[in-house]
Amino acid sequence: MLLTHNRLDPPIEDLLAKAVAQEEVSRQEAYQLIRARASEIPALMLAASLVRDRHKGNVVTYSRKAFIPLTNLCRDTCGYCTFVRQPDDPQAHTMTPEEVLAVANAARAAGCKEALLSLGDRPEDRYPEHRGWLERRGYSTTLEYLRDMCELVHKETGLLPHTNPGVMTRNDIAALREVNASMGLMVENVSARLLRPGEAHHRCPDKVPKLRLATLEYAGQMKVAFTTGILIGIGETLEERVDSLFAIKEIHQRYGHIQEVIIQNFRAKPDIPMRDHPEPTLLDMLRTIAVARLVLGGSMNIQAPPNLTPDTYQMYLFAGINDWGGISPLTKDYINPERPWPKISELRAVTEEAGFRLRERLSIYPEYVASGDGFIPPSLADRVLALADVQGLVKEEAEGPL
Repeated sequence: MLLTHNRLDPPIEDLLAKAVAQEEVSRQEAYQLIRARASEIPALMLAASLVRDRHKGNVVTYSRKAFIPLTNLCRDTCGYCTFVRQPDDPQAHTMTPEEVLAVANAARAAGCKEALLSLGDRPEDRYPEHRGWLERRGYSTTLEYLRDMCELVHKETGLLPHTNPGVMTRNDIAALREVNASMGLMVENVSARLLRPGEAHHRCPDKVPKLRLATLEYAGQMKVAFTTGILIGIGETLEERVDSLFAIKEIHQRYGHIQEVIIQNFRAKPDIPMRDHPEPTLLDMLRTIAVARLVLGGSMNIQAPPNLTPDTYQMYLFAGINDWGGISPLTKDYINPERPWPKISELRAVTEEAGFRLRERLSIYPEYVASGDGFIPPSLADRVLALADVQGLVKEEAEGPL
């Protein structure tokens, strides 16, 4: 019994006891849990924390990274996105190799190990200006250019690339795999309803759920350590959040390659169509993180970004996360530019105050470094193994300055 009966409805208490006893939570049971009353959320968090602690102990990880926004052009028009620009916007930009390398060199000097390369989905399919920019440099697609930039960054600086290139085919992943320590694509939500007019994913060909899930499948087939997650507060129902978590879980059970699942909260911005859309509350984040832990189990790495709730992110530790994601001492978060990352010294203090130990990891998680199961690309293996300790974390003497 987690709390007294007057705080928990019997069905919720039974489900939490089942989850703590390491029994799988079914989809219908997860629907019940995510609709727990506010007064039941502390018990939900306690159950999630117990499941996390059994597998992860008191270590919480982060990756020291540089954010390299390769291009902010995109063929999609998501209602919540402030990253994407149109070609005629003065802020529209595709980075040259010299610009990419300048950031990467500064990142290496700042103790970073990861180069996060983010970009819009296939802008060449929508914008002839961008297609011409690529062709003048000998490329037919943005992903071809991305591959060369990943190779350049690693060769010249030793940083380990992690890319978020959007929806990919099997051939795309094959081309990028050898120059990326890991890759990622947020599922966001599996509800096709969000593609309708007026919804967050209207006129977004790359947000079709089956295409995003297919990318996860291809990554699993090719043994790519892969990051994914859900975006909450964009018009989805609580049940659709659960459905999205189960879609991720089912693919991971087939291939074992999902290295982390991010629970990310929508934040309104003045320059987006959804500027007046309500944001998820702290309780909403806590319940979703806790249910994600109970659905995905104790061995999954679950992350929530601290910069999106700067005053209360410590609470995420008590809901079951074990990772803070990429933190940059150098570059801003170009997806949420108004939300600076916490300083690593602050992150360490907040984590330790809650009773946990902060450790730096690589962009590829320690399980995949230590497994020997073929997840490390051969071209990056020497660098990964030089940085990693026997647990697969960054060697403590190699952790960068605060």
